[in-house]
Amino acid sequence: MRKFIALILIFVVVLASGCTGSGANSENGSATLTVTDALGRSVDVPKNVERVIAVGPGALRLIVYLNASNMVVGVEDFEKKYSYGRPYIIAHPELKKLPSIGPGGPGKLPNFEALANVSPDVIIAVFISKEQADEIQEKTGIPVVVLSYGARGGMKGFNDPELMKSIQLAGKILHREERAKELINFFNSVQEDLQKRVKGEKSPRVYVGGIGYKGAHGIESTYGDYAPFEVLNLTNIVASLGPGWKTVDKEWLLKEDPDYLFIDEGGLKIILDDYKKNPDFYRALRAVKEGRVYGLLPFNFYNTNLGTAIADAYYIGKVLYPDRFADVDPIKKADEVYTFLVGKPVYETLKEQFGGFGKIDFENGTVKYSLPTSP
Repeated sequence: MRKFIALILIFVVVLASGCTGSGANSENGSATLTVTDALGRSVDVPKNVERVIAVGPGALRLIVYLNASNMVVGVEDFEKKYSYGRPYIIAHPELKKLPSIGPGGPGKLPNFEALANVSPDVIIAVFISKEQADEIQEKTGIPVVVLSYGARGGMKGFNDPELMKSIQLAGKILHREERAKELINFFNSVQEDLQKRVKGEKSPRVYVGGIGYKGAHGIESTYGDYAPFEVLNLTNIVASLGPGWKTVDKEWLLKEDPDYLFIDEGGLKIILDDYKKNPDFYRALRAVKEGRVYGLLPFNFYNTNLGTAIADAYYIGKVLYPDRFADVDPIKKADEVYTFLVGKPVYETLKEQFGGFGKIDFENGTVKYSLPTSP
Protein backbone atom coordinates (compact mmCIF):
# COMPACT_ATOMS: atom_id res chain seq x y z
CA MET A 1 0.00 0.00 0.00
CA ARG A 2 2.84 2.35 0.94
CA LYS A 3 4.56 1.66 -2.41
CA PHE A 4 1.34 2.46 -4.24
CA ILE A 5 0.93 5.79 -2.42
CA ALA A 6 4.57 6.64 -3.12
CA LEU A 7 4.10 5.98 -6.82
CA ILE A 8 1.01 8.21 -6.85
CA LEU A 9 2.97 11.03 -5.18
CA ILE A 10 5.83 10.71 -7.67
CA PHE A 11 3.33 10.82 -10.54
CA VAL A 12 1.75 14.02 -9.16
CA VAL A 13 5.14 15.71 -8.71
CA VAL A 14 6.24 14.79 -12.24
CA LEU A 15 2.95 16.05 -13.66
CA ALA A 16 3.23 19.33 -11.76
CA SER A 17 6.82 19.90 -12.81
CA GLY A 18 5.86 19.24 -16.42
CA CYS A 19 3.21 21.97 -16.24
CA THR A 20 5.70 24.42 -14.68
CA GLY A 21 8.23 23.78 -17.44
CA SER A 22 5.62 24.42 -20.10
CA GLY A 23 4.63 27.72 -18.45
CA ALA A 24 8.17 29.06 -18.70
CA ASN A 25 8.42 28.40 -22.43
CA SER A 26 6.39 30.79 -24.50
CA GLU A 27 6.99 28.82 -27.69
CA ASN A 28 5.33 25.63 -26.49
CA GLY A 29 1.82 26.89 -25.89
CA SER A 30 2.66 28.01 -22.36
CA ALA A 31 0.93 30.46 -20.04
CA THR A 32 3.72 33.06 -20.37
CA LEU A 33 5.14 35.31 -23.06
CA THR A 34 8.75 36.46 -23.11
CA VAL A 35 9.24 40.08 -24.14
CA THR A 36 12.16 42.51 -24.27
CA ASP A 37 11.40 45.90 -22.73
CA ALA A 38 12.81 49.36 -23.48
CA LEU A 39 15.76 48.74 -21.15
CA GLY A 40 16.68 45.52 -22.93
CA ARG A 41 15.40 43.37 -20.07
CA SER A 42 13.94 39.97 -20.92
CA VAL A 43 10.66 39.62 -19.01
CA ASP A 44 8.21 36.72 -18.78
CA VAL A 45 4.66 38.04 -18.61
CA PRO A 46 1.38 36.11 -18.46
CA LYS A 47 -0.19 35.50 -21.84
CA ASN A 48 -3.64 36.29 -20.46
CA VAL A 49 -3.09 39.61 -18.70
CA GLU A 50 -6.28 40.92 -17.11
CA ARG A 51 -4.98 43.18 -14.33
CA VAL A 52 -2.37 45.91 -14.80
CA ILE A 53 -0.94 48.89 -12.97
CA ALA A 54 1.09 51.80 -14.32
CA VAL A 55 4.18 53.23 -12.60
CA GLY A 56 5.89 56.51 -13.44
CA PRO A 57 5.12 59.63 -15.51
CA GLY A 58 3.11 58.76 -18.60
CA ALA A 59 2.63 55.03 -18.07
CA LEU A 60 -1.08 55.29 -17.29
CA ARG A 61 -1.58 57.60 -20.27
CA LEU A 62 -0.30 54.96 -22.67
CA ILE A 63 -2.61 52.34 -21.17
CA VAL A 64 -5.57 54.68 -21.71
CA TYR A 65 -4.44 55.36 -25.29
CA LEU A 66 -4.56 51.59 -25.82
CA ASN A 67 -8.21 51.47 -24.64
CA ALA A 68 -7.15 49.30 -21.70
CA SER A 69 -8.19 51.52 -18.78
CA ASN A 70 -10.67 48.83 -17.68
CA MET A 71 -7.71 46.57 -16.89
CA VAL A 72 -6.13 49.04 -14.43
CA VAL A 73 -6.52 47.95 -10.78
CA GLY A 74 -4.59 50.68 -8.95
CA VAL A 75 -3.09 54.13 -9.58
CA GLU A 76 -0.47 56.42 -8.10
CA ASP A 77 -1.44 59.14 -5.65
CA PHE A 78 -0.21 61.71 -8.18
CA GLU A 79 -2.98 60.68 -10.58
CA LYS A 80 -5.57 61.21 -7.84
CA LYS A 81 -4.25 64.49 -6.48
CA TYR A 82 -3.40 66.32 -9.71
CA SER A 83 -6.19 65.48 -12.10
CA TYR A 84 -6.21 68.74 -14.10
CA GLY A 85 -4.37 69.30 -17.35
CA ARG A 86 -4.15 65.65 -18.34
CA PRO A 87 -6.80 64.53 -20.86
CA TYR A 88 -6.59 60.83 -19.97
CA ILE A 89 -7.64 61.51 -16.36
CA ILE A 90 -10.24 64.10 -17.34
CA ALA A 91 -11.81 61.56 -19.70
CA HIS A 92 -11.57 58.71 -17.18
CA PRO A 93 -12.25 60.10 -13.68
CA GLU A 94 -13.13 56.59 -12.53
CA LEU A 95 -9.40 55.85 -12.43
CA LYS A 96 -9.03 58.20 -9.46
CA LYS A 97 -11.29 55.93 -7.40
CA LEU A 98 -8.96 52.94 -7.70
CA PRO A 99 -6.70 51.88 -4.79
CA SER A 100 -3.42 53.71 -4.30
CA ILE A 101 -0.17 51.96 -5.23
CA GLY A 102 2.21 54.64 -3.96
CA PRO A 103 3.03 58.35 -4.35
CA GLY A 104 4.18 58.32 -7.97
CA GLY A 105 6.78 60.51 -9.63
CA PRO A 106 9.94 60.01 -11.71
CA GLY A 107 12.07 57.17 -10.38
CA LYS A 108 9.89 56.57 -7.32
CA LEU A 109 9.08 52.99 -6.43
CA PRO A 110 5.51 51.90 -5.76
CA ASN A 111 4.41 50.60 -2.36
CA PHE A 112 5.09 46.86 -2.37
CA GLU A 113 2.33 46.06 0.13
CA ALA A 114 -0.16 48.04 -1.97
CA LEU A 115 0.91 46.08 -5.05
CA ALA A 116 0.22 42.83 -3.25
CA ASN A 117 -3.23 44.06 -2.27
CA VAL A 118 -4.31 44.78 -5.87
CA SER A 119 -2.57 41.72 -7.38
CA PRO A 120 -1.73 42.92 -10.91
CA ASP A 121 -0.65 40.43 -13.56
CA VAL A 122 1.93 42.89 -14.89
CA ILE A 123 3.39 46.31 -14.08
CA ILE A 124 3.88 48.79 -16.94
CA ALA A 125 6.51 51.37 -16.00
CA VAL A 126 8.35 54.38 -17.40
CA PHE A 127 11.23 56.51 -16.09
CA ILE A 128 12.64 53.88 -13.78
CA SER A 129 16.07 52.28 -13.99
CA LYS A 130 16.93 48.66 -14.71
CA GLU A 131 17.92 48.24 -11.08
CA GLN A 132 14.59 49.63 -9.86
CA ALA A 133 12.61 47.46 -12.28
CA ASP A 134 14.51 44.37 -11.15
CA GLU A 135 13.98 45.27 -7.49
CA ILE A 136 10.21 45.63 -7.90
CA GLN A 137 10.03 42.36 -9.79
CA GLU A 138 12.21 40.44 -7.32
CA LYS A 139 10.42 41.71 -4.22
CA THR A 140 6.86 41.31 -5.52
CA GLY A 141 7.10 38.44 -7.97
CA ILE A 142 5.16 40.60 -10.47
CA PRO A 143 6.72 41.05 -13.95
CA VAL A 144 7.79 44.64 -14.67
CA VAL A 145 7.91 45.88 -18.28
CA VAL A 146 9.58 49.27 -18.81
CA LEU A 147 8.46 51.44 -21.72
CA SER A 148 10.00 54.56 -23.25
CA TYR A 149 8.55 57.85 -24.48
CA GLY A 150 11.57 58.28 -26.71
CA ALA A 151 13.89 61.26 -27.10
CA ARG A 152 13.34 63.82 -24.34
CA GLY A 153 10.03 62.35 -23.21
CA GLY A 154 8.28 62.48 -26.56
CA MET A 155 9.19 66.13 -27.15
CA LYS A 156 11.00 65.45 -30.43
CA GLY A 157 8.12 64.91 -32.83
CA PHE A 158 4.93 62.93 -32.40
CA ASN A 159 6.06 59.58 -33.80
CA ASP A 160 9.33 58.94 -32.00
CA PRO A 161 10.50 55.41 -32.97
CA GLU A 162 11.13 54.37 -29.35
CA LEU A 163 7.67 55.53 -28.31
CA MET A 164 6.07 53.69 -31.22
CA LYS A 165 7.94 50.50 -30.24
CA SER A 166 6.71 50.87 -26.67
CA ILE A 167 3.11 51.29 -27.81
CA GLN A 168 3.45 48.17 -29.92
CA LEU A 169 4.94 46.22 -27.00
CA ALA A 170 2.27 47.34 -24.54
CA GLY A 171 -0.40 46.48 -27.10
CA LYS A 172 0.98 42.96 -27.36
CA ILE A 173 1.02 42.47 -23.59
CA LEU A 174 -2.48 43.89 -23.05
CA HIS A 175 -4.11 42.17 -26.06
CA ARG A 176 -4.51 45.48 -27.86
CA GLU A 177 -2.42 44.78 -30.96
CA GLU A 178 -4.95 46.29 -33.38
CA ARG A 179 -5.36 49.38 -31.25
CA ALA A 180 -1.57 49.76 -31.09
CA LYS A 181 -1.46 49.69 -34.90
CA GLU A 182 -4.18 52.36 -35.03
CA LEU A 183 -2.22 54.57 -32.64
CA ILE A 184 1.03 54.22 -34.55
CA ASN A 185 -0.74 54.96 -37.84
CA PHE A 186 -2.39 57.99 -36.24
CA PHE A 187 0.85 59.49 -34.91
CA ASN A 188 2.59 58.88 -38.24
CA SER A 189 -0.26 60.45 -40.19
CA VAL A 190 -0.35 63.53 -37.94
CA GLN A 191 3.38 64.05 -38.32
CA GLU A 192 3.12 63.65 -42.09
CA ASP A 193 0.08 65.92 -42.42
CA LEU A 194 1.61 68.79 -40.44
CA GLN A 195 4.92 68.63 -42.27
CA LYS A 196 3.20 68.43 -45.65
CA ARG A 197 1.08 71.51 -44.90
CA VAL A 198 4.07 73.74 -44.12
CA LYS A 199 6.45 72.43 -46.79
CA GLY A 200 8.04 75.32 -48.69
CA GLU A 201 6.77 78.00 -46.27
CA LYS A 202 9.16 80.64 -44.96
CA SER A 203 8.88 80.64 -41.20
CA PRO A 204 8.54 83.73 -39.03
CA ARG A 205 10.73 83.92 -35.92
CA VAL A 206 8.81 82.47 -32.98
CA TYR A 207 9.15 82.03 -29.23
CA VAL A 208 7.19 80.10 -26.62
CA GLY A 209 7.32 81.12 -22.96
CA GLY A 210 5.79 79.96 -19.70
CA ILE A 211 6.65 76.29 -20.21
CA GLY A 212 6.31 74.16 -17.10
CA TYR A 213 9.31 72.23 -15.83
CA LYS A 214 9.03 70.71 -12.37
CA GLY A 215 6.48 73.41 -11.67
CA ALA A 216 5.09 76.56 -13.31
CA HIS A 217 7.37 79.25 -14.72
CA GLY A 218 7.17 82.68 -16.34
CA ILE A 219 8.00 84.17 -19.71
CA GLU A 220 11.68 83.20 -19.40
CA SER A 221 10.92 79.46 -19.40
CA THR A 222 11.13 77.95 -22.87
CA TYR A 223 12.30 74.99 -24.94
CA GLY A 224 15.05 74.78 -27.52
CA ASP A 225 13.36 72.05 -29.54
CA TYR A 226 9.71 72.65 -28.74
CA ALA A 227 7.85 69.79 -30.41
CA PRO A 228 5.09 71.75 -32.22
CA PHE A 229 7.69 74.17 -33.59
CA GLU A 230 9.92 71.30 -34.67
CA VAL A 231 7.14 69.49 -36.53
CA LEU A 232 6.05 72.72 -38.25
CA ASN A 233 9.67 73.52 -39.18
CA LEU A 234 9.49 76.92 -37.49
CA THR A 235 12.38 79.25 -36.71
CA ASN A 236 12.52 78.99 -32.94
CA ILE A 237 14.75 81.81 -31.70
CA VAL A 238 15.86 79.57 -28.80
CA ALA A 239 17.11 76.74 -31.03
CA SER A 240 20.61 78.22 -31.11
CA LEU A 241 20.86 77.69 -27.34
CA GLY A 242 20.54 73.93 -27.72
CA PRO A 243 17.78 71.35 -27.14
CA GLY A 244 15.69 70.85 -24.03
CA TRP A 245 14.33 73.18 -21.38
CA LYS A 246 15.93 76.62 -21.15
CA THR A 247 15.58 79.84 -19.20
CA VAL A 248 16.46 83.08 -20.96
CA ASP A 249 17.01 86.63 -19.76
CA LYS A 250 14.37 89.21 -20.51
CA GLU A 251 17.06 91.38 -22.06
CA TRP A 252 17.92 88.56 -24.45
CA LEU A 253 14.27 88.19 -25.39
CA LEU A 254 13.99 91.92 -26.07
CA LYS A 255 17.08 91.77 -28.27
CA GLU A 256 15.81 88.75 -30.24
CA ASP A 257 12.31 90.30 -30.46
CA PRO A 258 10.34 87.41 -32.10
CA ASP A 259 7.64 88.00 -34.70
CA TYR A 260 5.19 85.81 -32.81
CA LEU A 261 4.97 85.08 -29.11
CA PHE A 262 3.22 81.96 -27.85
CA ILE A 263 2.42 81.41 -24.18
CA ASP A 264 2.11 78.02 -22.52
CA GLU A 265 -0.93 78.67 -20.34
CA GLY A 266 0.49 76.60 -17.52
CA GLY A 267 2.55 79.70 -16.79
CA LEU A 268 -0.01 82.28 -17.92
CA LYS A 269 -0.97 83.48 -14.43
CA ILE A 270 2.68 84.06 -13.54
CA ILE A 271 3.18 85.99 -16.77
CA LEU A 272 0.07 88.14 -16.31
CA ASP A 273 1.14 88.95 -12.74
CA ASP A 274 4.60 89.84 -14.04
CA TYR A 275 3.04 92.09 -16.66
CA LYS A 276 1.37 94.13 -13.92
CA LYS A 277 4.75 94.61 -12.22
CA ASN A 278 6.79 95.22 -15.36
CA PRO A 279 4.50 96.31 -18.22
CA ASP A 280 7.24 98.24 -20.03
CA PHE A 281 9.15 95.04 -20.80
CA TYR A 282 6.17 93.38 -22.44
CA ARG A 283 5.05 96.52 -24.29
CA ALA A 284 8.53 96.79 -25.82
CA LEU A 285 8.12 93.43 -27.53
CA ARG A 286 6.99 93.76 -31.15
CA ALA A 287 4.69 90.74 -30.91
CA VAL A 288 2.86 92.36 -27.98
CA LYS A 289 2.66 95.77 -29.67
CA GLU A 290 1.27 94.25 -32.86
CA GLY A 291 -1.13 91.81 -31.17
CA ARG A 292 0.64 88.58 -32.10
CA VAL A 293 0.58 86.82 -28.74
CA TYR A 294 -1.31 83.53 -28.54
CA GLY A 295 -2.14 81.13 -25.77
CA LEU A 296 -1.48 77.39 -25.99
CA LEU A 297 -2.66 74.53 -23.82
CA PRO A 298 0.12 73.11 -21.62
CA PHE A 299 1.12 69.58 -22.55
CA ASN A 300 4.17 68.96 -20.37
CA PHE A 301 2.49 67.54 -17.26
CA TYR A 302 3.55 64.17 -15.84
CA ASN A 303 5.32 63.54 -19.12
CA THR A 304 4.09 64.64 -22.54
CA ASN A 305 0.36 64.74 -23.21
CA LEU A 306 0.75 63.94 -26.89
CA GLY A 307 -2.84 64.78 -27.81
CA THR A 308 -2.48 68.33 -26.47
CA ALA A 309 0.89 68.80 -28.18
CA ILE A 310 -0.74 67.79 -31.47
CA ALA A 311 -3.70 70.11 -30.90
CA ASP A 312 -1.29 72.98 -30.15
CA ALA A 313 0.61 72.27 -33.36
CA TYR A 314 -2.55 72.55 -35.46
CA TYR A 315 -3.50 75.80 -33.73
CA ILE A 316 -0.02 77.27 -34.25
CA GLY A 317 -0.19 76.24 -37.90
CA LYS A 318 -3.58 77.93 -38.23
CA VAL A 319 -2.20 81.15 -36.70
CA LEU A 320 0.91 81.32 -38.88
CA TYR A 321 -0.35 79.80 -42.13
CA PRO A 322 -4.13 80.31 -42.32
CA ASP A 323 -4.24 79.43 -46.01
CA ARG A 324 -2.41 76.12 -45.52
CA PHE A 325 -4.72 75.27 -42.61
CA ALA A 326 -7.90 76.68 -44.13
CA ASP A 327 -9.76 73.39 -43.59
CA VAL A 328 -8.77 73.16 -39.92
CA ASP A 329 -10.93 74.38 -37.05
CA PRO A 330 -8.44 74.15 -34.15
CA ILE A 331 -11.06 73.44 -31.50
CA LYS A 332 -12.78 70.74 -33.54
CA LYS A 333 -9.38 69.28 -34.41
CA ALA A 334 -8.41 69.22 -30.73
CA ASP A 335 -11.54 67.32 -29.75
CA GLU A 336 -11.11 64.98 -32.69
CA VAL A 337 -7.63 64.14 -31.40
CA TYR A 338 -8.78 63.78 -27.79
CA THR A 339 -11.71 61.57 -28.75
CA PHE A 340 -9.43 59.24 -30.67
CA LEU A 341 -6.77 59.03 -27.96
CA VAL A 342 -8.74 59.07 -24.70
CA GLY A 343 -12.33 58.45 -25.80
CA LYS A 344 -13.87 61.85 -25.03
CA PRO A 345 -13.70 65.46 -26.27
CA VAL A 346 -12.07 67.35 -23.39
CA TYR A 347 -11.04 70.67 -24.97
CA GLU A 348 -13.71 72.69 -23.13
CA THR A 349 -12.55 71.33 -19.78
CA LEU A 350 -8.95 72.24 -20.56
CA LYS A 351 -10.09 75.67 -21.71
CA GLU A 352 -11.81 76.22 -18.37
CA GLN A 353 -8.67 75.18 -16.56
CA PHE A 354 -6.14 77.21 -18.55
CA GLY A 355 -7.76 79.61 -21.03
CA GLY A 356 -7.70 77.71 -24.31
CA PHE A 357 -6.60 78.81 -27.77
CA GLY A 358 -6.74 82.52 -28.50
CA LYS A 359 -5.09 85.91 -28.43
CA ILE A 360 -3.79 87.04 -25.07
CA ASP A 361 -4.82 90.51 -23.90
CA PHE A 362 -2.23 91.55 -21.33
CA GLU A 363 -4.10 94.68 -20.30
CA ASN A 364 -7.27 92.81 -19.36
CA GLY A 365 -5.63 89.51 -18.48
CA THR A 366 -7.84 87.50 -20.85
CA VAL A 367 -7.60 84.98 -23.66
CA LYS A 368 -10.01 85.60 -26.53
CA TYR A 369 -10.50 82.96 -29.18
CA SER A 370 -10.84 84.02 -32.80
CA LEU A 371 -9.96 82.17 -35.99
CA PRO A 372 -7.00 83.79 -37.75
CA THR A 373 -7.54 85.01 -41.31
CA SER A 374 -5.16 85.45 -44.21
CA PRO A 375 -3.13 88.66 -44.11
